[in-house]
Amino acid sequence: MEDGEEKQDPIRSLVELVQESKREYTRLQNDLKELEVLIEQTSGEVQKLDHRTAQVTNKLRHIESNLNSYPREDIREAYSASQASQLRLVMLRTQVEQLQAKKETLEPQAEYLHRFLEIVDQVPGLSTYGEDVVSSTLPGDSVVMRVIEAQEGERQRLARQMHDGPAQSLTNLMLQAEIVERSFGVDTDQARSELTNLKNAVNATFQKTMDFIFELSPMMLDDLGAVPTVRRYVDDFQEKSGLSVALEVVGEERRLAPYVEVTVFRVIQELLHNVLQHAHASHVQVNLDLSSATIGIIVEDDGSGFDLDEAVAGAKERKTLGITTLQQRVDMLGGTIDFESSLGRGTKVTVKIPSA
Repeated sequence: MEDGEEKQDPIRSLVELVQESKREYTRLQNDLKELEVLIEQTSGEVQKLDHRTAQVTNKLRHIESNLNSYPREDIREAYSASQASQLRLVMLRTQVEQLQAKKETLEPQAEYLHRFLEIVDQVPGLSTYGEDVVSSTLPGDSVVMRVIEAQEGERQRLARQMHDGPAQSLTNLMLQAEIVERSFGVDTDQARSELTNLKNAVNATFQKTMDFIFELSPMMLDDLGAVPTVRRYVDDFQEKSGLSVALEVVGEERRLAPYVEVTVFRVIQELLHNVLQHAHASHVQVNLDLSSATIGIIVEDDGSGFDLDEAVAGAKERKTLGITTLQQRVDMLGGTIDFESSLGRGTKVTVKIPSA
């Protein structure tokens, strides 16, 4: 060994690992406590809103049984209140499920660190090494804050979709139903024609509502897993948008942890939404790699491309944080996301997520 080369002290290396593990364990404990509080608070809101929704629904049923006794504006307000209450209830329940999933993800990590620290605490003399490092402060950007920010952005986007889609359609249905009701006593042929129009409008609204529910929380994700759900979403997206989308799945199709499957679906959903809204592309290639312990997702389009710094700055100014929210979601699972884009040359987004 040369004179200038210093031999590494294995004990000190172990002590540094223990100290880092203690800091991580403390951080996880704090995050879990915050999650428990948040779950309890949100669950309380769900119970209150559930009671409120039942009251609004009963009032709406009474109005429906006595339509002639209520002005059109009162009817419209009652339907709007019912829709808003039900939407808020669905979003809060989804928030509770997501928080519980995050809690279930952190608990095994905390338990593993706890067992490790219990073992090393029994090593003689190890605990007296470098005590000054143990009191390091925790990072301020807690995972709970990022969860809340991501969920708030998602709620706002869904609320806009609900307002512009099913909510508006349901309001129109009420008006058409009134026209049908009044036509029966005046012109039977006109009433039949209006009834046919109403039936077609109901079918269209039902389809919009089913599409909305699928985007909000696809039930087949729980039943069949990420790959079938992504296939179904890509097919529907291609049909509705007119955009050519090719999906390639590499590796053995298998079930993943629920929080990983949700993230895989949401990542692809958000990236395709961004392509449709901003890229002006004609073709998108989606690759999902399940061949290793790290899940790989690549979404590449032939669109106009963008400057990442300018896009993030503009999104923050408009308070539409799609890219930022996506980065936070992936980061919370210990994954990575990489954007390759330049003006006029399309965009390639590569995401890697640990499968466990």
